[in-house]
Amino acid sequence: MTVTETKRLNIRWLEVTDAEFIKRLLNEPGWLKYIGDKGIRTIDDAKAYIINGPRAMYEREGFGLFLVERKDDHIPIGLCGLIKRHGLKDVDIGFAFLSDYQSQGYASEAAWATMKFAKDIGIKRLVAITTKDNESSSRLLEKLDLKLEGYVTLPNDTEELKLYGMKL
Repeated sequence: MTVTETKRLNIRWLEVTDAEFIKRLLNEPGWLKYIGDKGIRTIDDAKAYIINGPRAMYEREGFGLFLVERKDDHIPIGLCGLIKRHGLKDVDIGFAFLSDYQSQGYASEAAWATMKFAKDIGIKRLVAITTKDNESSSRLLEKLDLKLEGYVTLPNDTEELKLYGMKL
C-alpha cells in the first residue's frame, strides 16, 4: 500500500516479499553502528521482523516504518517512517538508507514527505532520536527543522540518545 510519494520516491508499507532488502539493510555497517544489531541473519528472520515490527505497528497505529523505493526502477533504497516507541510520549520519525543511496537527498526527501503524512493523519508533534555520534542523522534532523531538546534513555537500554522535537 502506497503511503505517499515524492518526485523521485514511492513510500509504501513493507511487505513480506521485501525480506531480502530488510536482511541487507539491517546488516549494513551504519545500521549496526547507529541503530543496533536486530539479529536478522536469514530471510526468515527478515520476514519475522517485517511481520512483528512494521506490519504489527501498521495494524496497531496506522503507521510504522515504510519502505522507500525509487520510482524510476522500483529499487528499494531505505526505510523512513513513524514509530510509536515505549519511553517516548510522542511519535518518532526514523530513517535508514543503504549506503549506496546516502548523500543523494533521498533521506530528506522521504522524511519531508513522511512529516507531511504525519500532519495529514493528525499527529501534532514529532520527535526523533539518534546516537550522540551520528552526525549525519543530527544534520538531517536539523535540516528538517527539528530542534535538539535534550537527551533520553529508552526503557531496557543504557545509551543516552539525543532527543529532537517539533510541532507539526
